[in-house]
Parts: sequence; C-alpha cells; structure tokens
Amino acid sequence: MTDALLGLLAMFALTVIRVPIAFAMGIVGFFGLALLRGWNPAMASAGTLMYETGFSYTLSVVPLFILMGNFVSRAGLSQELFRAAYAFIGHWRGGLAMSTIVACAGFGSICGSSIATAATMSKVAYPSMKRYGYSDALATGSIAAGGTLGILIPPSVIMVIYSLMTETNIGAMFAAGVIPGILATVLLMVAVAWQTRRNPAAGPRGDRTPWPERWRALRGIWGVVVLFVLVMGGIYGGAFTVTEGAAIGAFGAFIFALARRSLTWAVLAQVLVESARTTAMLFTILIGALIFANFVNFTSMPQDLKDYVEQFQLSPMTVIFLICAIYVLLGTAMEELSMILLTVPVLFPLVVHLGFDPLWFGVLVVVVVEIGLISPPVGMNIFVLRTLLPNVSTGTIYRGVTPFVIADIVRLIILISLPILSTWLPHLLF
Repeated sequence: MTDALLGLLAMFALTVIRVPIAFAMGIVGFFGLALLRGWNPAMASAGTLMYETGFSYTLSVVPLFILMGNFVSRAGLSQELFRAAYAFIGHWRGGLAMSTIVACAGFGSICGSSIATAATMSKVAYPSMKRYGYSDALATGSIAAGGTLGILIPPSVIMVIYSLMTETNIGAMFAAGVIPGILATVLLMVAVAWQTRRNPAAGPRGDRTPWPERWRALRGIWGVVVLFVLVMGGIYGGAFTVTEGAAIGAFGAFIFALARRSLTWAVLAQVLVESARTTAMLFTILIGALIFANFVNFTSMPQDLKDYVEQFQLSPMTVIFLICAIYVLLGTAMEELSMILLTVPVLFPLVVHLGFDPLWFGVLVVVVVEIGLISPPVGMNIFVLRTLLPNVSTGTIYRGVTPFVIADIVRLIILISLPILSTWLPHLLF
C-alpha cells in the first residue's frame, strides 16, 4: 500500500511541475516497477505494453470512431441537428438552450467526444442564442453541459477505453449508456426550465416554426439517423463486431461528407491529421497509464483496499458513494481520460469484489467524469468555451454551469439508487 501511495504522490508532483500526465504516469510506473521487480523485468514489461497497445486490433476502434466524428463535424450535421431541435421546441421559454442540449445528444451519438461536441455546438448554437437575447451564463452553461453527453451516449471513446481496461463487452457497455443518456438529456432540459422560470429574461421564447417547416427540418437529419442505426444496429444485431462497425461508420461518414460537398483535398488532409493527432495523444496517455497500472498491481494496494472495506465493515453502497465522491473531487483538477486510466485499475477489483455489475460501475464512472468536465476549476469543457468565446468571462461560464452540475449530481444519485437503468438494456441484448 505504501509503495502505491508514494507512486501516486510522485506522479502528482511531476504533474505539478508541468510534466505531461502521460509521461508522469509512465515514468513513475517504470521506475516503481524497477524498484519492486528489477530493471530487466521493468524494461521488458514497458516494451511489451507499448508493442501490444500499438498493435492491438481491439484498440483500432478508437481512431475509427475519432475519424467518424471528424467527418461528421465537417459534413455540417451539427447545424442540421440544431435546426431540427429548434423547429420543435425553440418557441418554448429557454427553447434554444434546450435545443442545444438535444442537438448535443444527437451529435454525441455519432461523435463520441465531449470536447468536440462542446466546441462544435459553441459555433452553431451560441450565435443564435445571443441573437435572441439569451444570457451568456445560460448559453454557455447549456453548451458546456450538453457537450458532456458526447462521452455517455454511444459510441463513446471513453466507454471503449473503460471496456478494454476491464475486459467488458464494448457493445454491452454502449447499450448501458443509452437509458442514462436519455435521462441526462431530460434532466439538463429540466435545469434550463428551472433557470428560465426563475429568470424569464435569461432565455426568451423563439419564433414558433410552422409544421411544414418542422417536417422539412427533420429531413435534414437523416444522415445522423442512418449512421447511428447502421453502426449500432449492426453491432447489436450481430452483423459485425464493434471494430467493424466503427470502420463502417467512418466510411459512411466519409461518403456523407463527400456527398454534401464539404470535403476538399485540404479539408480531407486536415481531418486525417487531426484524427491522427488525437489518436496519438490518447494512445500515449493509455500506454503511460498501463505502465503505471502494472506497477500498482505489483503493490499490495488492490488487496489492501478490500481488507480495509472488510475491516471497517463498510456497506457496498457506502463504498460506491465514497468512490463517486473521490471521482468528483479528482474531476475538478484532472482531465477525464487520465482520471479513468489512473483510477480504474485500482478501484475496479474492489468493485468486482463487492459484487457490483461492471457495466453499472462503468456508467457511474462516465457520469462522474461528465461532472468533472464542467466543474471548476479544471473542467475541460469550460476551457473549450473560454477559448472559443473570449468575450465571455470565466466567472460567467462558472455561474452558467452550476445548475447543470446540480442536475448531474441528481442523475448520479438516481443511477446509483436504480442500477437497473444501466443494466436492463445490455442484459436484454446480450
């Protein structure tokens, strides 16, 4: 236990002096394992992990989903989703903010990235909300919170990483996120309604759209529906594996972007370079985390955690609430992927030992990561909006996301209390 805690302290010390988290985890993991097992085993282990991670067939799903999301972004589907959502609920009080959240949910179903969803919708939705007189707090809060849906509604890169680390079925993990994703969308819309009820001027009503225009707006999102049904339907129907589904989705998104004449040779090069850069970043963090996890597994920390739970006679649900509290605190100071890669190897054996469903725990992990994405001071979605909307102060964005953080905490409590919301659909399908 002491060795693992010293390793954690050393890793945090390296991050404080601005060593990238991937290298901090890798350095501490390598030298920690060398001290425990010897230099030759440490070098052999690090080399094997790097080789197997880089050439893993299962991990090829990650760059394919990233590529699909980038093609979708270039095809302009985000504008179509926002337009369709606005056509139906834009005339409600706070309707534009609610439309943003619905559009984020739809975009997240084919993007899989929280940051990409928030960045895209800030360009699409924020100008419209400003034009109708929405407050900056409500506008930025709804975009930042809606963006978090990109990692919960399948396909999700975070869910893929969690599934690979815990040897959980990726398709089942995707299915586990469907109902919680719908619940999240509804609760975020309730948060908008609550804010506009308290201050109607924060989210004025938009123009009512005639029904013929609503149907025309729906026709604009057929690409999203086709891609989602093709990829997820094929996976759940057994027509192809998750990796094959990701490849088909990436190719379908490419064809769709090509058909909409949004791809030039220059844009194609940008998409490929951006996808490669994102993939390289994720794999670097993943390799560093695996080296660190290998070190932790050679310490007594996993077994010591189980012994402490039995010694203090903590109930299983108490342990889950404590784990969620730890995640929320870490989320205020760490990037989401690093947090998952750092903590899952330590906490997952304890969760399994207590008899909990790995799918349910995976959903809880994603939900607390979502809370971290919009929690001060280091919520990644907050920094994305601050960069893209320089005229909006950080304090305004903090005020805007606060009601949505509360809504997410309510959702977390519901999902902890009712595990069936996460487990019913995957157990039905698989």
